[in-house]
Amino acid sequence: MTKPVDGFIDIVVNLFGPEEVAAGQTGFDANFMEQVRMPPAMRGGVSMDEYLRIMDDSGVEHSLLIAVRAGDRRWKGSFEIPYETVDAWCRAHPDRFSGLAGVDPGRGMEQLADLERAADMGFVGVHAYPHWFSLAPDQPRWYPIYAKCCELDLPYMLQVGQNLIYQQDVRLPSVARPILLDQVAIDFPALKILGIHVGTPWADEMIAMAWKHENMFIGIDAYAPKHLPKSLIHYINSYGREKVLFGTDWPVIDPRRAVAEIEAHGLRPESHKALMRDNALRVFPKMARRMGL
Repeated sequence: MTKPVDGFIDIVVNLFGPEEVAAGQTGFDANFMEQVRMPPAMRGGVSMDEYLRIMDDSGVEHSLLIAVRAGDRRWKGSFEIPYETVDAWCRAHPDRFSGLAGVDPGRGMEQLADLERAADMGFVGVHAYPHWFSLAPDQPRWYPIYAKCCELDLPYMLQVGQNLIYQQDVRLPSVARPILLDQVAIDFPALKILGIHVGTPWADEMIAMAWKHENMFIGIDAYAPKHLPKSLIHYINSYGREKVLFGTDWPVIDPRRAVAEIEAHGLRPESHKALMRDNALRVFPKMARRMGL
């Protein structure tokens, strides 16, 4: 197995091994797998060795692994991936993986202490799912987490736009329209904010936020790149060249497919390089240092 040199960086990757599937740590059921057309052979989980081969086949040099915290621990359907699980993979493959610390606004001071612990482990950023808590990103309960991210110099990634029905008996509201990040960015101008999952169906709203705020960025994961809005492709290829980062939301999108479909858009070479690698190195400097750059 040969690691790609100066390869691509995938900023949104979930653990999806047989262990996570068996333990109910994916957050979605068979209906969701069918909806996103996941190949049947994958549905029992994909080993990390196989995922590393997929990274190599697609030219992905480095992936950000999410220690997900999804929902109040008392609620049906909630789940999490322990920080320690992600840290173990990052330590086993430091040149291939960096960690993102999931957050739960209901844990109060415990969550803030956990972020300090994650930073000590070498995690390079923070990840949030507002819909799993039915709590919009401009609500006060998130604000201590934003402040701690500024203190620790950790970029903050969150799903924006709609969310689907991941479990038939756990239906969650779409609470994170991109425009709701406006006040957050005003209140925390030093905080790097990444709106991931494109912002669909409000992608133009996400573009507007990224254009307005110096430290606002867009992740183009979770949707097949061939279906990205024309306005977003134009943004990537022109005045938003430094504002958009590549991701897949593996296992939702296979990186081999994603890389090929990005290539098919025919971006300018400098825009392609920024999207697939350079912007991630700039937004996640702690990751860049882990990679020896």
